[in-house]
Amino acid sequence: MTRTDSPRVASMRRATSESTVELELNLDGTGRSSIDTTVPFFDHMLTAFAKHSLTDLTVRASGDTDIDAHHTVEDVSIVLGQAIREALGDKAGISRYGDALVPLDEALAQAVVDISGRPYLVHSGEPAGFEFHLIGGHFTGSLVRHSFEAISFHAGLTVHVMLLAGRDPHHIAEAEYKAFARAFRHAKARDPLVDGIPSTKGAL
Repeated sequence: MTRTDSPRVASMRRATSESTVELELNLDGTGRSSIDTTVPFFDHMLTAFAKHSLTDLTVRASGDTDIDAHHTVEDVSIVLGQAIREALGDKAGISRYGDALVPLDEALAQAVVDISGRPYLVHSGEPAGFEFHLIGGHFTGSLVRHSFEAISFHAGLTVHVMLLAGRDPHHIAEAEYKAFARAFRHAKARDPLVDGIPSTKGAL
């Protein structure tokens, strides 16, 4: 049986002095999720990611959110990236590339994903001061980029996320996560026209 016939699933656990994360995913799911990171707005973003990428996702996390949400968001994003990388396996038969434009009221975000094996993030267009804005209590705008950085690095993705328009911080963040999810959905999809690994190098 080849990887293109195998279920693309992963289960991960990470424990540090700052957080504990348990995560399961199925890249060939329907978008079902059960998320509890103790950071409510991040739960909302991960739920949107699962729904719009058609990834089944379960996350249980706890951490030192009495200090800051940063450690928990970072560590969950690390584990999510690691799980994506493991579930993708040798990447045979995938589309590899995906792109999406997603609006949310006045906000419009574009994302492009390459399952390249080369971690890289380009993230641009957010209005000045967005990184300091508190969304949902204690999730700062800066954590949007930081989450994408951790996912991209640990999953081995090249990701471009560009905000084309937007005013409301909640709308901006949600449009960006949904655009990333939709682009990833297309990139991870199995393509019946792809024979083997979609790279002239023979590896991704």
